[in-house]
Amino acid sequence: MSIWTPGGEHRPEPEPTDRPPSVEDLSPEDRARLEEMQQQMAEVREQLLATPAAVVIANHAMGIYELAAIHLTAERPKLAEATLAIDALGALVEGLEGRLGESEPTLRDALTQLRAAFVEVKTRTQSQQQ
Repeated sequence: MSIWTPGGEHRPEPEPTDRPPSVEDLSPEDRARLEEMQQQMAEVREQLLATPAAVVIANHAMGIYELAAIHLTAERPKLAEATLAIDALGALVEGLEGRLGESEPTLRDALTQLRAAFVEVKTRTQSQQQ
């Protein structure tokens, strides 16, 4: 759209409407919620800083274990997905050997169990397809 002026046609610049919201745009209630969430995040960060990295990594490794187990125990097992999760757990456990603290034997056993379960599920799946 243009505007005619005595100096000729003029095309005004569009007003910026894609400005990201700022704290000033928030209602007092939303601002209070934001501050509360920021405080909670700071507390979680402090807790993580106080926790040995080996403990946090072991926790994540058990999440990977669970992911593999879910794919293996599904009504229709997803072997490719389970393989990726098992390989990821193996990379962690074997790649960080000697550095995972007191959780390392548990993680190594979990990896062994997953690998054995994978072979069993794969064998069963193949025999059902024949």
